[in-house]
Amino acid sequence: MNFLIATHNMKKRDELARILEPLGINVMTAQQAGIELTDVEETGTTFAENARLKAVSGCRESGMACIADDSGLCVDALDGAPGVYSARYAGEHGNDALNIEKLLEALKDVPDEKRTARFISNVCCVFPDGREIVSQGTCEGKIGFAPVGSGGFGYDPVFMCDGKSFGELSSQEKDKLSHRGKALREFFNKMTDFTCEKQQ
Repeated sequence: MNFLIATHNMKKRDELARILEPLGINVMTAQQAGIELTDVEETGTTFAENARLKAVSGCRESGMACIADDSGLCVDALDGAPGVYSARYAGEHGNDALNIEKLLEALKDVPDEKRTARFISNVCCVFPDGREIVSQGTCEGKIGFAPVGSGGFGYDPVFMCDGKSFGELSSQEKDKLSHRGKALREFFNKMTDFTCEKQQ
């Protein structure tokens, strides 16, 4: 079975495909499937709600099982912000540099021990028969005082985990630790159970 990935974020799309393909899950982009997906307005108040909005829309428009991820950064000293607004924290959607700049400014007087944060990823897969699979992954860490490393995307250069920023990690190292890697591996396990139940 081919699964459609519902995202317009090229870096996220590459990461989703990189994690899922070794698990034996065939993934396709909208371009590969020969369709154009609507850019869904993320009106949900949680990552789970936004992931489901995108997966439902993608499945409806393509007729394929559709996987969507919604994820973001939650900083304790900022009462969970930027949260669901992570991609547009500084006002311009997807401007990583501005988002990081605003985050570091908001935390400029916060000491190291109080800069705790976590990345959260919610994954939703909607099937044409109406069934759904949902999963979640979390990665605990801290916000550094300046960007380090040129890898990854989003807040990766300032998210510190096990002594390094996500921006310093190789793709393989990040996938083992990351919220998205954990959520997709949980999704894979649930999909295996889902397949077995369907065959019974």
